[in-house]
Amino acid sequence: MKDLTLYLIQNLTVHPEAVAVEEKEENGIINITVKVADDDKGRVIGKEGRIIKAIRALVGAAASKQGKRSHVQIS
Repeated sequence: MKDLTLYLIQNLTVHPEAVAVEEKEENGIINITVKVADDDKGRVIGKEGRIIKAIRALVGAAASKQGKRSHVQIS
């Protein structure tokens, strides 16, 4: 999940070198925290949160294939 999330976020941002992804798993839930540059947060979130919702859906589908759930958070 970490690699998928990193790939998606880096291709959306102006400063891909500033992207950091942390992954923790607890009780079958994969918690992914993404840190991006301040000026890239709007690009990652998108209008009305559409882009981050799409990223969450993709990561959720990949986690579901492994029998797990996921949660993606931007900070």
